[in-house]
Amino acid sequence: MTKGKGYSGVTVVDHPLVQHKLTRLRDRDTSTKTFRELMREISTLLCYEVTRDLVLTDRAVETPLEATTAPEIAGKKLVFAPILRAGEGMLEGMLTLVPSARVAHIGLYRDPGTKAAVEYYLKVPETLSERQVIVMNPLLATGVTARAAIDRLKEEGARDLRFVCVLTCPEGIEALRGDHPDVAIWTAGIDRGLDERGFILPGLGDAGDRLYGTR
Repeated sequence: MTKGKGYSGVTVVDHPLVQHKLTRLRDRDTSTKTFRELMREISTLLCYEVTRDLVLTDRAVETPLEATTAPEIAGKKLVFAPILRAGEGMLEGMLTLVPSARVAHIGLYRDPGTKAAVEYYLKVPETLSERQVIVMNPLLATGVTARAAIDRLKEEGARDLRFVCVLTCPEGIEALRGDHPDVAIWTAGIDRGLDERGFILPGLGDAGDRLYGTR
């Protein structure tokens, strides 16, 4: 795990398993089924890193042999907030590691003409202000939908937010951190930039289409 070169608040998860799975996600010949499985697996590994510094508290327990104290996570349960639709591909992997987490759903898409974020669905748990919220989307490209999602979550009361993506680029980092410097980013890789359509290069294509077999 390394800090993003030249980028404050960015952590690149460079574990060999993460990098291996990212390479397979990039491959255009990877099937929809395998792409979906890899996305779930890499999301679990990213979840491990983004939750590394959760606050712990000690509590008394009775083992089969004796009484002791042992650590457990303190405070209210986490909230996972996938940005629909592609973010759903990361949710199962995250819930594998933290099955008790609450889930917020944010439906956003980038209008192909105006490039603005269009919201079509929002459903969040109560008391967001008391919970750590982990926003997820496979790609952080232009940053349009990520910024809009975090704007809405803050409007709903969220105060402690983190953003997790499989892949990003300088433009996406600068856009998100520029609007929300309090939101740190975890990612498996930082690619060189965007093409004229707003796709990451070399990237892995359209994550939503590859997850669901659409185009």
